[in-house]
Amino acid sequence: MEFRAFNLDDSLMEGIESMGYTTATPVQEKVIPAILAGNDLIAAAQTGTGKTAAFLIPVLQRLLTMPHDNHKTSTLIIVPTRELAQQISQNIEGLTYYTPISAIAIYGGGSGNLFAAERKALVSGADIIVCTPGRIIAHLNMGYVNWDGIKYFILDEADRMLDMGFFEDIQKIISHLPQQRQNLLFSATMPPAMRKLANSILKQPVEINIALSKAPELITQGVFFVYDHQKVALATHLLSLGQYGCILIFCSSKIQVKNLYIALKNANMPVSYISSDLEQAEREQILQNFKSKRTKILVATDLLSRGIDIDDIELVINYDIPHDAEDYIHRIGRTARAATKGTAYTFVGESEQYKFNKIEQVLQNTVPRIALPEALGAPPPTKNSFEKPKKKKRKKF
Repeated sequence: MEFRAFNLDDSLMEGIESMGYTTATPVQEKVIPAILAGNDLIAAAQTGTGKTAAFLIPVLQRLLTMPHDNHKTSTLIIVPTRELAQQISQNIEGLTYYTPISAIAIYGGGSGNLFAAERKALVSGADIIVCTPGRIIAHLNMGYVNWDGIKYFILDEADRMLDMGFFEDIQKIISHLPQQRQNLLFSATMPPAMRKLANSILKQPVEINIALSKAPELITQGVFFVYDHQKVALATHLLSLGQYGCILIFCSSKIQVKNLYIALKNANMPVSYISSDLEQAEREQILQNFKSKRTKILVATDLLSRGIDIDDIELVINYDIPHDAEDYIHRIGRTARAATKGTAYTFVGESEQYKFNKIEQVLQNTVPRIALPEALGAPPPTKNSFEKPKKKKRKKF
């Protein structure tokens, strides 16, 4: 289905076409009409399905064609991370280029001047506010935020916000909103806590589910079983082959990120790293260098498993095992975006085999095994899917 079939405002269509959008994704085909009809909505959609445009386009259409106070904020979008706030803000900038709609992203980590600019936008009433919970509550506590003009309230990646402990913050934000508004909730998973949140916010919502817990079909997946001491050598070997353009490597801890970055840097790899230890300005510059391909390889924590929006990442490496199946999907979903192909490799250490097998059971899929290069030595023996790692006996003294 082409976007022109939605009969959108001409100025909005110019922005859509300038961003290269022509055909709607499945989630966009289902979500856009529901939002245009004024319904509350709860949608489960995996990463890379086009859900950001799915809610932005119909909300922008309603702002352009329906009456609202131009001096008050009309749309509030809450997201879990700074990176996602920036991504959505950039999408809005592209879509609204030919329209009079204004927007601002509000998130922590900036200077006093940035906070003052955010306050000015909140007081004067930018059409759209994209924000993280903690930062916007800091403004709410100052007493100058007036949201009686809010018509559209959007929670994106709501499950991630609950995992990060933002439930009470979200409830506090909602307490400042008018009762009459359209509510849109997007989440990759629907655990009981999510249902509880949805029931407290949404009114007779339309429910949409798109490809939950399933890896994009265009991703070629593979798993290497390794000893921990073989991981650096395997990563160096794969990267030295020169088969891939943009490469994103996920580690589960900041220490692992830093150690792998140092090892790859010592191997003369064009690599950088990003974690929450860096200042916001540094993180933004590193991401910009990666997007512009000045940096070919980026090592990151799960901070970026949902918050990075780059269409041409060719290879994702799970340097270690993510926490669960959903995190695995979000990590590898950074590649094979925008209908392109991609590759995802996972390194499974000897002590991680049981954890990875549990992920495969949840996904109901076995990831193809790949043999280690002979130069790296023999891999560890593989264990039964249901065999838990044995606990080491403590020595008695």
